[in-house]
Amino acid sequence: MQGSITYILIFSFISPCLCTRLNVGTTNDVYNVMQYGAIGDGKSDDTQAFSKAWSSVCASSGMSTLVIPSGKSFMVTGVNFSGPCNAKITIQMEGRIVAPSKENWKGGANLITMEYLNELIVDGNGHGEVYGNGGTWWNCPTCFRPGVLFFHACNGLNVRNLKITHSPQIHVYVMQCNGATFTHVSINSPATSPNTDGFGISYSTNILIQDSDIKSGDDCIAINGGSTFINATRVTCGPGHRISVGSLGRNKTTDKVSDIHVRNCTFTGTTNGARIKTVEDASVSVSFVTYRGFTGTSATDVAISLDCSSSGCYGIVLEENNIVSAQPGKKTSAFCRNAHGTATHTIPNVLCLIK
Repeated sequence: MQGSITYILIFSFISPCLCTRLNVGTTNDVYNVMQYGAIGDGKSDDTQAFSKAWSSVCASSGMSTLVIPSGKSFMVTGVNFSGPCNAKITIQMEGRIVAPSKENWKGGANLITMEYLNELIVDGNGHGEVYGNGGTWWNCPTCFRPGVLFFHACNGLNVRNLKITHSPQIHVYVMQCNGATFTHVSINSPATSPNTDGFGISYSTNILIQDSDIKSGDDCIAINGGSTFINATRVTCGPGHRISVGSLGRNKTTDKVSDIHVRNCTFTGTTNGARIKTVEDASVSVSFVTYRGFTGTSATDVAISLDCSSSGCYGIVLEENNIVSAQPGKKTSAFCRNAHGTATHTIPNVLCLIK
């Protein structure tokens, strides 16, 4: 009996210590924008509430979650989620974020900017949507049009289960990021909406876009200068222009793009399937670009366009591709200029590559 009492007393002293140790580093502080004054009626300006909530999240330590709750619609303009932050942050973007009309969009800034952040997670959980109200901008071709989501200098980024619609210009812009994964991202704008690229990527490396659906008025994915190790896998594209490398070397800039891999993507009524475009006489280096296993239809006769400057593009691989005309019975073709590589089991035949 005495032994049992001694055991109980010893355990009662030890167990709180064990629990405390187990909890070290496992806390997850949750910050809901509603607690910072957000209204969520789609009309009131919730920008300040978002900014205040972010300040608290960024200043916290350990693991922290910013909650943008479902069932609410938040009108914001020019929100900047900027680091560096102390915490490892998840943005639970389950509600609807709405941009103001062109007349009420302040300063022309992108709707939401996320920058200087490491290991950020943005998760819409299949419910979240960012609506850019682009219809109020598209009939103004001379206007400087903002984008919806801008990721700048983010490393180890993970964006998933999110819908982005009707951006005034580029829907998702990725710049100077290292290591970013976009999964189950749905982008939707009309085919007639000007310059509404789905993704624009510049000066970034190790970017993966997978299992996503893109409908836009311009390139589904535009891979620009300074980009390396970019992967697009199981992406559906269309309406839209194509998955594109270029236009590179504008204003006689020095651009480099390498290790681009497009795999198992589907194109529906796009302008082309694959395109590389560089400006003549520019100092441009394009190398190791692979298009493998893509299928679908092209709205123009030229389904594959590989248009390289006099410095040439090297290491191009086309394999197991099938792009036919969107008009039944019509043939598609390929165009090459200064393009070096190989093509196997690809429709249309790409006989113009330099081996």
